[in-house]
Amino acid sequence: MTVSYTLEVANARFGGFSKLLFRWKGSIYRLLYKELLVFCGFYFPLCRFMLSPRQQDLFERVALYCDQFTNTSFIPVLFVLGFYVTMAFNRWWGQYTSFPLPDNLMMVVSGNVHGTDQRGRLLRRTLMRYANLSSVLILRSISTRVLKRFPTLEHIVEAGFMTTHELKLFESLHSDFNKYWIPLTWFSNLASRAREEGRVRDDIALRLLMDELNKYRAKCSLLFHYDWISIPLVYTQVVTVAVYSFFAFCVIGRQFLNPEKGYKGHNLDMYVPVFTLLQFFFYAGWLKVGELIINPFGEDDDDFETNQLIDRNIEVSMLAVDDMYQNLAPIVKDKHWAQRHFSIPYTLSTAAESLRPAFKGSTFDMRMSAEDLEIHQPVDTPGKKQYLPLKGSLGDGLNGLLQRGKGILRGGSLPSLVDVSSHPNEEDDADAEDNIDVNNCDEQEKAFIQVVVEHI
Repeated sequence: MTVSYTLEVANARFGGFSKLLFRWKGSIYRLLYKELLVFCGFYFPLCRFMLSPRQQDLFERVALYCDQFTNTSFIPVLFVLGFYVTMAFNRWWGQYTSFPLPDNLMMVVSGNVHGTDQRGRLLRRTLMRYANLSSVLILRSISTRVLKRFPTLEHIVEAGFMTTHELKLFESLHSDFNKYWIPLTWFSNLASRAREEGRVRDDIALRLLMDELNKYRAKCSLLFHYDWISIPLVYTQVVTVAVYSFFAFCVIGRQFLNPEKGYKGHNLDMYVPVFTLLQFFFYAGWLKVGELIINPFGEDDDDFETNQLIDRNIEVSMLAVDDMYQNLAPIVKDKHWAQRHFSIPYTLSTAAESLRPAFKGSTFDMRMSAEDLEIHQPVDTPGKKQYLPLKGSLGDGLNGLLQRGKGILRGGSLPSLVDVSSHPNEEDDADAEDNIDVNNCDEQEKAFIQVVVEHI
C-alpha cells in the first residue's frame, strides 16, 4: 500500500519532518538494513586485532592503497548515481501521469450519449465498460498485483469487465502482440452505431467522443511502452557496479590503522567507522531509491495501488453514465440571489484570514517622494511644475497625507500619475492655470513638498 504522509507535513513546524524519520513502513531503513548488515559483516572481521604482526603490516599497506581510491574521484559515484536517480524519477513520474483515468471520457459519454430508456443506459454502460476493460488488460500485462488478481481472462469475465461472447470474440482475433486495444475498437464502433441511432445527436459530439477515446488509448499505449522500453541495462549495471565496488574498497581502505606507526590521517584508533557507515547509508540508500521507483507497478510499499485504481475507475465511470445521467437537483435561486455584495462566512479557526487585506500588487504600497510626483516638462516647453491629482487610495496613512496637502493633491492614487498635457479635454483647465500668479504657485509647491517630507 502506498505510504502517505502528506497531512503530517501540511505545516512546517519544529520537529515536524523529524517525526518521519522514525517510521518503518516505506522507509529507507526497511529497504537498506540487509545491505548494511552485510557491509558491517565484511568490515569488522578485518580488524587488525585478529591478524598477526606480519599480516597486520601487509594489511595496512593494502588499506592505505585502497584508501587512495575511496577518497578521490577515481570512482565517480556521485555523478553516475545522481544522473541515474534523476532519470528513474522522471520515468516514475511519467508512468504516474500516464495512468488511464476514465474521468474525461465518462463526462463526454454522459453528456453526449442520450436516452433515458434501457437502450440508452445500455449504450453508456457498455461504452465505459469497454474503456475500463482496456485499462485492466494493459495493467494486467505490466503490474504483478493486477496479474495476481486476474490471472486468466476468465477471472476478468467473472469480475464483469467482459462477457462470455466478448471473450470468444477476443480470443478469435489472433495477434502476436498485446490485444489491449481491441475493447477500444469496440468502443469506437459502438459509438458510431449510437450516432446512427440518433443517440449521439451530431457529428461534433461523435468527434468529441473519438478525441477523448484517443487520449485514453494513448495513455494505455504509453504505459505499455514504459514497460517495454526500460532504462538501458548497461547504465543500471554501471551504477550498481560503481556503488558496490566503491564500498568494497571502503571495507579495506577505511579500516583504522595503528596510530603508533604514524600513518597520515590515522591519529585516532576507533572501532566503529561512523562516517563510512553514514556514507554507505546515503549512497546505497540513493541506489535503493532508484531501484524502487524504476518500476512502480510491483508490490513494494510505495508502488502504485493499481487494484484500487481499477476499483475506483469502474465505480465512478458507471456512476457518472448511469445513476447520474439526467439526475439533476431542482434549479433554484442561490442563497445570495438578492444580494449584490456578499461575503462567504468563516469558521472561528479561520476568521483571522478575513482581516488580511487582499493582495493588489507588489507596488501598491510603495512610498514615493516629492520628486517622484513632479511632472517633467520638455526644455523647449514653457510652463511650471505640476502635480497630478491622485486617484484611488494607497491606505489610510497615505489618505491622511493627501488630506493634509491643503487641496494641492485631491484624493488620488500614485499609479494614476500621467501627463496632463496628453489629455485634450483638459486644455481649458491648463490655459486657466497659466494665468495663476507665479508666486502663489511657488507657495503651493513648497507647501506640498513640506507635507510630503513630513509624512513620508
